[in-house]
Amino acid sequence: MTQRSQIAVIGSGPGGAVAACALAEAGRDVLLVEEGPRLALESCRPFSTEEMVQKYRHGGVSAALGSCPVAYVEGRVVGGGSEVNSALYHRAPVDRLEEWTRRFRVEALSEKDLAAQSEAIEADLTMAADSSRLHPAGMRLAQGAERLGLPCRQALRMAQAGDGRTAGQRQAMSKTYIPRALQAGCRLLEETRVLRLTWAAGRWVCRARRGGASLDIEAEKVFLACGAIQTPHLLRRSGLGGHAGASLALHPTVKLVAEFADEVNGPDLGVAAQQVKPVGMRYGFGCSLSSPSNLALALLDHPEALTRVAADWRRMAVYYAMVPGTGCGEIRSLPACRDPLVRYRASADDLGGLGEGLRRLAELLFAAGAKRVYPSAGGLGPWSSAAEAGGAAALTSSDARLITIHLMGSCPMGEDRGLCVADSFGKVHGSDGLWLADASLLCGPVGVNPQGTVMALSRRNALRALGKL
Repeated sequence: MTQRSQIAVIGSGPGGAVAACALAEAGRDVLLVEEGPRLALESCRPFSTEEMVQKYRHGGVSAALGSCPVAYVEGRVVGGGSEVNSALYHRAPVDRLEEWTRRFRVEALSEKDLAAQSEAIEADLTMAADSSRLHPAGMRLAQGAERLGLPCRQALRMAQAGDGRTAGQRQAMSKTYIPRALQAGCRLLEETRVLRLTWAAGRWVCRARRGGASLDIEAEKVFLACGAIQTPHLLRRSGLGGHAGASLALHPTVKLVAEFADEVNGPDLGVAAQQVKPVGMRYGFGCSLSSPSNLALALLDHPEALTRVAADWRRMAVYYAMVPGTGCGEIRSLPACRDPLVRYRASADDLGGLGEGLRRLAELLFAAGAKRVYPSAGGLGPWSSAAEAGGAAALTSSDARLITIHLMGSCPMGEDRGLCVADSFGKVHGSDGLWLADASLLCGPVGVNPQGTVMALSRRNALRALGKL
């Protein structure tokens, strides 16, 4: 069986959805291909175990191997990560753009160059600021920061405005760019896994499986938006992209549970938007999911507290310390294996920053009234005071329980072909009509939630392919 289109967009997350919409609204014949199922945003309770089973690859259980393994998650559903994340929005920091311009020779990547794309995304999607009353755990983070003289900001959220008591609905791709693309004539092919790309007779042929049947997708141009893990995996399986997957960047993160005397938690709260970034420090702090199941995961190193989650979870909340990683990672495709081998070696700088960040975060939470804190690290804590946390041993690779929800940098963009898989606008070096439109393009850790940057670059790359930029 064969499907034909002018342009195939493989992957329907934020990058793929934005590209498909821009291309379809420009009058192109677009086929949007997604490995996962098409499910309503409301198909299950947000941030639940059911959501992990329905909408995540491997049920949300994946890991980058190394001396200190890093657990990570990937969305696998129409709309990709936007269907399951907290929808916090940031533009790329100026210093990161300047660094990538110098090191990777990326063209047209200044704050001014990307402003029009970011403004277009922000106009398309509602950017809402949460009410400060919505999340008591976030308020505690802000209170502690104020008492220690640390800057705390509230990130914008891609969501409809709430009513002051509840947050508005997330502006997931299934609610925004994908319906627009379909309205403009784009076709959607869900539950279809692309296995290999080949170039034949002036067209791309995407070998795929849908259900139990083989399928060929023929297109003049292909946009890959499978994510920072799956895009290089597909390129490597296809013998394309040179050193695709030779790098991998991420934001190593470690969690901490704080216990308070009064309630800071409740059902359906999601992730608070408050974030703290101490001036001159690599690490930053924020709130994480604090449902009873997430609390239990974060307390695995503290059995005594774990037994109290069922009774006391409303007085507990999960926080994180995060650094833009300076370690090195890679993605390798193995013969006869469906999934790639993912490795990441956390640097001494990563572990040092996270250890200091944990101690400083504990100090902040004690300033906000915490009775006790439990670092998610073997051999550390619990701590009952800021002094006790400050005197704790350094974080080591054997102690750390690292996670990340931000994966990027596996196919960097730029004109330095010794470092870059794609050019400054996402076109794969040495391949006609093959473009990238996801977080794999980023040249390193962006330092904030990368979704806003990915969407701006995807729109820019699509306009470039259309000859409009």
